[in-house]
Amino acid sequence: MGDGSCLPLTSGKRTPIMGRMGIAIKRIYEEPTASDGYRVLVDRLWPRGMTKERAALDLWLKDVAPSPLLRKWFGHDPAKFAEFRMRYIAELDANAAVDNLRHICAEHPDVTLLYAAKDPHINHALALRDYLN
Repeated sequence: MGDGSCLPLTSGKRTPIMGRMGIAIKRIYEEPTASDGYRVLVDRLWPRGMTKERAALDLWLKDVAPSPLLRKWFGHDPAKFAEFRMRYIAELDANAAVDNLRHICAEHPDVTLLYAAKDPHINHALALRDYLN
């Protein structure tokens, strides 16, 4: 992030979460740990093969996920990621569910955003975390 390779992640409408040291992201298929803190699934679709017990979620906040249209357009194509991030940020700017997530992040000292995508460097949870920070 500090290497200048990322595009700006704001349209000027977001409000940073004051006092946050950071928000973690983690693939939902990784084992839960105590350091995860409050675990929030941020995918619109339930992860394939994942049971509710194994997920160990505190919340499924599917409304902060990219719209179905944007998700389908992106298709996890690395060549589209920069454009995807910009489009997703525009969606987040107009998404009332983001306020709910900000409230959760302000209330809990540790929050982990969970996602199912295979690539840890090309997924919406990464863009969402950067947006919130």
